[in-house]
Amino acid sequence: MIETVTMTLADQAAMRGQDGLVTDDRVRRPVRRTFTAAYKARILAAYDALPEGSPERGALMRTEKLYHSHIEHWRKQQENGTLAASTGKPKKSTESEELARLRAENRKLKADAAKLEAKNEKLSGELGKTRTALDIAGKAFALLRDISSSADSDTN
Repeated sequence: MIETVTMTLADQAAMRGQDGLVTDDRVRRPVRRTFTAAYKARILAAYDALPEGSPERGALMRTEKLYHSHIEHWRKQQENGTLAASTGKPKKSTESEELARLRAENRKLKADAAKLEAKNEKLSGELGKTRTALDIAGKAFALLRDISSSADSDTN
């Protein structure tokens, strides 16, 4: 005979040795490593000092927890003269800041335009109603004038 056991959250917590307190054990996202220009230059010098194809190069990269792509990228930076200038994040250029500002302004202007179009639609509807009311009032006035003039002519 097969027996099914259902465990509650309290049972599971007791098995793990939790004391029932709520803690903030959210998994944190890993932080990207950053390397200083001096570290990059030191690793490149040590890597280049070792014979090409030697297992010591692989050992160096394993001990430093680096990949060959790091070496290639740093070597390109060194050749371009941008190794010392490179940091973790690229600095925002004035053009990108201006572009972000203009995009925000554009969104605001589009929202304002939508509000004004809605208001224009509402006022156009009210104007149509007012014109219809004036037309009716004018026709009523003309009708009353005709009735008044015909009543005056009948009494004479």
